[in-house]
Amino acid sequence: MFIDYLTIIMINLVAGTAILAYYLYKGFDFDDPRPFSAAFGIVGLLGVTLGLNLTFTWPLPGSYNIAYGEATTLFGGVFLATAFALYHRWDLKPVAAFAFFAGVYAVIVGIRIISLGLTKEPLMSGVGFILAGLGGVLAFPTFGLLQKNKTFRLLAVIVLLVTALLWAFTFYGSLWGHMASFKDWVPLVMRGG
Repeated sequence: MFIDYLTIIMINLVAGTAILAYYLYKGFDFDDPRPFSAAFGIVGLLGVTLGLNLTFTWPLPGSYNIAYGEATTLFGGVFLATAFALYHRWDLKPVAAFAFFAGVYAVIVGIRIISLGLTKEPLMSGVGFILAGLGGVLAFPTFGLLQKNKTFRLLAVIVLLVTALLWAFTFYGSLWGHMASFKDWVPLVMRGG
């Protein structure tokens, strides 16, 4: 039996997407955006750490390591850079430019998850990746619209919340199943004989 930690990766995706939705909902006109840097920072730190670990160690079967490891690393990198930029009150456009490429990656992964029938719910997982990826793809070209147009920003918030709900639904099923499947697992050092 292999050991995986996809459930913590998924709840990190839920949290990150929800935090981003809240940040966009509140608008960009904060007197001090630095308090958001802590929230973006923890999502980014977890994403980069867990994603790199998956990418380097390949604990999952086959291409799951590519789909979740590399995409999680990019997701975490965007959030970590956002945290850094917010803390220093820097312009977020360069981060949004990187998010474009990370988003393209996530869209391709989502399409491929569906086409290969990966995960127990390939359509739901694939759509989650695609929607999250579209958020990244659209971040840079729509940055000005997000700042100035409240209706457009609200539409982006709705898409992010739908994405968070998809990830949350997937997370719940995975956590429930993982806890059951690992209920009797014993580490190697504790096994007798």
